[in-house]
Amino acid sequence: MTAARGAGERDLGGRPAVTTAHELAAVAQRLFLERGFERTSIDDIAAAAGIGRRTFFRYFRAKVDVLFAESASELEVLRRELASACEGEDYRTALVRGVTTALRVAPGDREWALQRAQLILSVPALQAQAAVVFAGWRSIATEYVAGRFPGEDLFARAAGHAVLAATLAAHEHWITHPGSELEDALRDVLVLLLPREPVER
Repeated sequence: MTAARGAGERDLGGRPAVTTAHELAAVAQRLFLERGFERTSIDDIAAAAGIGRRTFFRYFRAKVDVLFAESASELEVLRRELASACEGEDYRTALVRGVTTALRVAPGDREWALQRAQLILSVPALQAQAAVVFAGWRSIATEYVAGRFPGEDLFARAAGHAVLAATLAAHEHWITHPGSELEDALRDVLVLLLPREPVER
């Protein structure tokens, strides 16, 4: 259902205004790639989306936030997947499943996800917020591995950093090979980087 157009929102020749944060993020990302992040204003995004400036701020606090619209839900999926892993399951299998599930791209969102990766990995103004999100991935993975292997703190940290490195490497590969599948790259890099289980002492 399309929301009623608010005051100041524009009729763009019959094209409906965007009605979700995800749709608004997609509009913004296209502008960022066309014009550059710094040269695209919130007013530009609102105009392209067919909404008013005030409506933009109902969805996002700042321009930078549109690139991370789905980050909280992705991290929650990762946490939930790891929490549901079987106790005897190989920890690497659980992490591969958790990461690939959390970052699975629906067919209709492929362009959106690829554009988001391009921007997050290349725009300096986004790095502070990206670092917070990246720390979340590392922390969730580290906590899971630490729970599986009590007393192996160094191993757990190494595994957490490996998960973050794998997600970044897989996205970089996907950007340069857009015809490939992100999920395949994630799985392959995780297998390469995750350390073997520690030997009992």
